[in-house]
Amino acid sequence: MTSSTFEPARLIDKARALGFDACAIAPARTSEAAQEALKAFVDAGHHGEMAWMEDTLERRLSPEAMWPEARAAIMLTANYGPLSNPLEDLAFQDRGLISVYARNKDYHDVLKKRLKALARWFAEEAGAQVKVFVDTAPIMEKPLAAAAGLGWQGKHTNLVSRQSGSWLFLGSILTDAALPADAPEVDHCGRCQSCLDVCPTDAFPAPYQLDARRCISYLTIEHKGHIPEEFRKPIGNRIYGCDDCLAVCPWNKFAQVAHDAAFHPRPELTLPALADLLSLDEESFRQVFTASPIRRIGRDRFIRNVLIAAGNSGAAALVESVKAHLEDPNPIVRAMAVWALRQLLGDRADVVLAGIRARETDLGVLAEI
Repeated sequence: MTSSTFEPARLIDKARALGFDACAIAPARTSEAAQEALKAFVDAGHHGEMAWMEDTLERRLSPEAMWPEARAAIMLTANYGPLSNPLEDLAFQDRGLISVYARNKDYHDVLKKRLKALARWFAEEAGAQVKVFVDTAPIMEKPLAAAAGLGWQGKHTNLVSRQSGSWLFLGSILTDAALPADAPEVDHCGRCQSCLDVCPTDAFPAPYQLDARRCISYLTIEHKGHIPEEFRKPIGNRIYGCDDCLAVCPWNKFAQVAHDAAFHPRPELTLPALADLLSLDEESFRQVFTASPIRRIGRDRFIRNVLIAAGNSGAAALVESVKAHLEDPNPIVRAMAVWALRQLLGDRADVVLAGIRARETDLGVLAEI
């Protein structure tokens, strides 16, 4: 069977059998509008420390730039709808709020295994070449998914589906096969701007534009240094990522709880106690977050986030756990311990901190908080 005679319906059936919720086809190129938006994002510096976005810009602009033989993009989605609205979890201030997508195994690993199985099957059946991607290569998956009709990019810049709301994982298979493209989806956001209004750090300079440097997901995951003081209070109890703009989307009323067990939350990652997280050393951090995307940021950056949440908690019971990190080997962790103590104790923190003021190694730490 040649690619020109391959029936796309068979591809959709196979994708669903492998655990994907939807499958559609787009041309292996992105629109000029999408390319200009990416250029403007990088030119404005909105990518922050994510230097790879600038380094791979030319290849990222269109799949054809990365693989000239590519003719079609097979786009796939997997629904990871949560059991409850994560906005409700903001009220549990002595517990850490982890983004819904990171409450179980790393979705990259889960989806890539399925994508590879689908790609192998398609390559054999259609006699075509394929390349598989899950958010790990310079390819604009969201514009391609919109072009394939799987949803549209909402004002929060993420894909929105009339079937799954904002809770979508994306995967893609590029192929040199000549496959018929599906009709693109139109924008159904209308006048709604709930996702823009809910953002606690004003990360959206305009609809359909994101300044990652102000985004809590970026700050708690990608940002490696001190989180600027202006963002620490708005972070609240979010210790890894943020779902606010996704969770508030009205289209989520059509979303369903993820049927795939791989996307169900692990109990220990659903509102874990901050006190327990503050006790993690390097070894225990690795054990708790085995196979989790959280492991990628490392123990020190994670504890930095937890200390900010502790400082925002108002929980006097956390003082001793925070104080233990005044002697942490990592200077950023020590600095956030100082900041957290000042939030929890106010002026009384000066008594606790008096012992470290004279320590030359911490003078810089105190200056940075």
